[in-house]
Amino acid sequence: MTIPLPIALVNARPVGIAELAASAVARAPAPDRHGSFPVEAIAALRGAGLLVAPLPEALGGAGLCTPGGADRLRDVLRGIGRGNLAVGRIYEGHVNALALVLRYGSDPVRARFAADARAGHLFGVWNTEPAEPGGLALGTEADPAVLTGAKSYASGAGHVTRPLVTARLPDGRRQMLVVPLDPEARAELADWRAHGMRASATGTVDFSGLRVEPLDRIGAPDDYYRQPFFAAGAWRFLAVQCGGIEAVLEAHRGHLTATGRGGDPHQRARLGQAATAAETARLFVEHAARLATTEPVEGDRAVAYVALARGAVERAGLDAIELAQRSVGLSGFLEAHPLERLVRDLATYLRQPAPDGALVSAAAYVAGADAPVHALWHDPEPT
Repeated sequence: MTIPLPIALVNARPVGIAELAASAVARAPAPDRHGSFPVEAIAALRGAGLLVAPLPEALGGAGLCTPGGADRLRDVLRGIGRGNLAVGRIYEGHVNALALVLRYGSDPVRARFAADARAGHLFGVWNTEPAEPGGLALGTEADPAVLTGAKSYASGAGHVTRPLVTARLPDGRRQMLVVPLDPEARAELADWRAHGMRASATGTVDFSGLRVEPLDRIGAPDDYYRQPFFAAGAWRFLAVQCGGIEAVLEAHRGHLTATGRGGDPHQRARLGQAATAAETARLFVEHAARLATTEPVEGDRAVAYVALARGAVERAGLDAIELAQRSVGLSGFLEAHPLERLVRDLATYLRQPAPDGALVSAAAYVAGADAPVHALWHDPEPT
C-alpha cells in the first residue's frame, strides 16, 4: 500500500506515519545473530508503505524527502531507532539512497527508481571500500561500462536489491550508480562478527563484471560529495541514534520500576542524568534537521551545526549507556536482559567515521563566524 498522506489507519484508528513506522518494527522484531537480517521487520515497513514514503506524492510517496517532510522523516527515523537500531540503519540507508536519486537524478532516472521503490525494492548506500584491491571502479580498457571491485561494510548485503554506490572513473572522480542486484547475490557476510548491530547483514559485495546502463547513473561525477548535503545529511542517522538512546533510557527506567529500586535517590539521580542526555540528543537532532533541510540551506552553517550534533548525540549515547549499566548492574550484561542488546547495538552504531574531524570543522566555523555566539544557530526573533 502507498501512503499518499502523512496519516494512515491502524486497526481503524488514525495514526501518524511516525507511529506507523514504530508500530511496524515493534510487530516484527529483528533477530540478533551474526549474518542475520531483519526480514520480517523490513517486510512490515514495506507493507505499511514506508519504503515508498520518502518519494514525493507525485511519485506515489508521502514526501518524507521533501523539505516539508523533514519533521515527519525525523520522527519516523527516531521511532524506528527506538524499535531496533539494525532496522533503523537499513531504513536510513534506503531513505538516503532515494534522497540522492531524487536530488541528482534526471527525470527518467527518478521515474525508474521510484517505480522500483513502489515495487518493493530495498535501496541502500554503500560507499566504503576495502583497502585492497582498491575498491569499486567503472570502466576498463576493454569496456568503459563494466564494473570491477567491491564495496565493504555494506549493510543489507544480499537483501538490498538497489544499492547506490560510488565508482571510481578513469580520471579519478566518483560516479554515483544504482546497480540492480538479485537477492542474496554477490554478498559475503563472513567477516561481520561485530559486537552489536548483528542483524544488519553487513558485509562485502563484489560488483566485478556487472555492466552499467545509462539509467543506472545518478547525477554528475562527484555529486555524491557535494556540500552541504553530503555532510549535513548526517542528521538522518543521528535521528536513528536518538531513538536508540531513548530505548536504552526506557529499559533503564523499566528495570528500576520492575525491581522497586526507583525510589533510591542515587538511582533517581542517574535516571535524571540519562533523561537529560536523551533530551539533549533529541533537541540537537531536531534543530540539525531543520537547518539541513530548510531551503535554501545555509551550507557552512548547517554543516557546522550537524557536526556539533554528531558529537552531542555520541556523548549523550555514551552517557546513557554508562548510567543505565551502573543502575542495572551485572544483570544488564546478561543476554536475557533487554538492556544488553540495546547497549551493544547503540555502542556499535555510535561509531561513525571521523568524529574528531567533524568537531574540528565545527569549531573552525565558530571561530571564523561574524555573528555573535548567541546567534550562530538561532536567528533572532522578529521585532
